[in-house]
Amino acid sequence: MNIGDKAPEVLGRDENGNEVRLSDYAGRKLILYFYPKDNTSGCTSEACSLRDRHLALQEAGYEVVGVSKDSAASHQKFKEKHDLPFPLIADVDHSLLEAMGAWGEKSMYGKKVMGTIRTTFVIDETGHIERIWAGKQIKTKEHADQILEK
Repeated sequence: MNIGDKAPEVLGRDENGNEVRLSDYAGRKLILYFYPKDNTSGCTSEACSLRDRHLALQEAGYEVVGVSKDSAASHQKFKEKHDLPFPLIADVDHSLLEAMGAWGEKSMYGKKVMGTIRTTFVIDETGHIERIWAGKQIKTKEHADQILEK
């Protein structure tokens, strides 16, 4: 996906099994962020950055949705443990990850593996991608501030 592209309508199912659709956020900007794994240091830092600045993000017109390949049960525990105020999509079959270009080859401990590429999309009020951060561009501990900086 590139800037200007229309995001998919069906995003997936959240930690409670509810379908999450792009149209649920019509008229608001959506921060759709993809992260590798619940309860890992970088992913926790990123989620907590978005949690801690959630009110400021909402005041600026944003809603937040996280996505990883973890199960709904894993997401429920992650949300509860870190008091996350936004939904987490359980993309266990990688369909949204692949559709958005956030699934690909990575190096892990010197080996090439397929996995989630940490990526954040800001989707505008009409459902089009407005901004993208990927990989090392994302400062996990300060990610909310990166988004708010514009």
